[in-house]
Amino acid sequence: MTTDVALQLMREMLWTALWVGAPIIAVSMLVGLLVSVFQVVTQLQEMTLTFVPKLVAIFFTLLLGGGWMLSKLVVYSSKLIASIPQLVH
Repeated sequence: MTTDVALQLMREMLWTALWVGAPIIAVSMLVGLLVSVFQVVTQLQEMTLTFVPKLVAIFFTLLLGGGWMLSKLVVYSSKLIASIPQLVH
């Protein structure tokens, strides 16, 4: 395996991780921002108020987008496993 091939595999792995993790991170950040604005407006500083809505939002994000995320991971994994004979000379 050459350095170019290793870098290509690393690049594909990082892009796949970015695409799979981005929806969860985006939803978590959006919900966190909305809850923070709500806390500032109401001056309600409850710790569980930030944790529970994020947890529920991430659950529904995984429920709705989990199939897509899993299919992206399966495609990447199957391509990687199928390319093993060409990588090992």
